[in-house]
Amino acid sequence: MHPVLFDIGSFPLGTYGLLLAIAFFAGTALAKRQAKLDNLNPAGITDLAIAVLIAAIVGSKLLMILVGLFTPAGQEGAMTLREIFTLSTLRAGGAIHGGIIAATATFFWKLRKGQGLPLRTTGDALVPGVALGQAIGRLGCFSAGCCYGTETHVSWAATFTNPLAQAFSGTPLGIPLHPVQLYNTLANLIVMTILLVARGKRRFQGQVFSLYFLVEGLGRVITETWRGDVDRGMGWLGWAWLSTGRVTGIAFMMLGLGLWLFWGRQKESK
Repeated sequence: MHPVLFDIGSFPLGTYGLLLAIAFFAGTALAKRQAKLDNLNPAGITDLAIAVLIAAIVGSKLLMILVGLFTPAGQEGAMTLREIFTLSTLRAGGAIHGGIIAATATFFWKLRKGQGLPLRTTGDALVPGVALGQAIGRLGCFSAGCCYGTETHVSWAATFTNPLAQAFSGTPLGIPLHPVQLYNTLANLIVMTILLVARGKRRFQGQVFSLYFLVEGLGRVITETWRGDVDRGMGWLGWAWLSTGRVTGIAFMMLGLGLWLFWGRQKESK
């Protein structure tokens, strides 16, 4: 793959960073289009999207660092306080669900402050764009070699050969791996499609927002089956199968179900 597209002088232009920028603009454009359907202010959506993006970047890094610090020394993925401030940590994509957690918290905080945007309707407009952004962002992961899969010999296996992928993300070189990053891209495109279809059948404001957490969480629990990078955190509560991705995926499903039931009952009580 191509972790670095080309160098501008001594500055490397990373593929992941470029695709992350494309993901932001594509996701924001879709969110603004959805917002117009509910007569929401497009400028307000853009402002919210920028705040959510910054929170997502910081949150992804923080969860990655926390998992690394709590991983026992000597195990793969363990991180020391000194390593937090290294260039490899800065370049790493981070743990995406940490970004979603931080972005969701920022979303609720911004709207509680009063942005002229109704909470539930804005959430419905925003999440299809979030799913699209995640899908494109996972292509960045594939290009960089991070978030790689387990060894496999299926015909569609991906074999990484670029030394930069190993240097930046510890990617195994010369070994056929599940292209789990592409599985996640496909999963996020399916999530986006489900949300767009669901909007036309929405029975209460906030239903699409709630549905996002349900299907995103389910998708992550499933795709974790083929993840091979142990630095994301494994063995929570003593269960080998319970990774950080599955913990957050299950938490997302619980949050989505809770919001669905709470907002659905509010609608029924009116």
